[in-house]
Amino acid sequence: MAGRTKQGRKGSPRRWSRDVMARSNALDLEPGIFKKGARAVAASLKRSAERSRRRKSPPYRSAMSMLTFYINRAGGGLSASRRRTLEQAKDELRKLYGRPPKAGSKRKTARSRRPARSRNPAA
Repeated sequence: MAGRTKQGRKGSPRRWSRDVMARSNALDLEPGIFKKGARAVAASLKRSAERSRRRKSPPYRSAMSMLTFYINRAGGGLSASRRRTLEQAKDELRKLYGRPPKAGSKRKTARSRRPARSRNPAA
């Protein structure tokens, strides 16, 4: 592996995750699915996972894994509202599969957090 750069084989820098989304060996995703609303994303992932014969894990796990992968790889490129929508899609996916909602899935907003303690011991 000596001499290999971060660009990989084809010369496109760090785009392996785009390849995974485009050519996933587990799920055939609808184009633009992650740009839709939470319910539509969840329903499409469920449909894709249940139709797939190439997946190695149960449909729920495959669908949730793909959604989590997308959220994690998009990282800072996601707006706060888009991230919220995709996190809601996780809850919708849980509902579709009859799973309980994740504990603490209602994220606290900045206003509801306690203010940070002062580092100055004299204060």
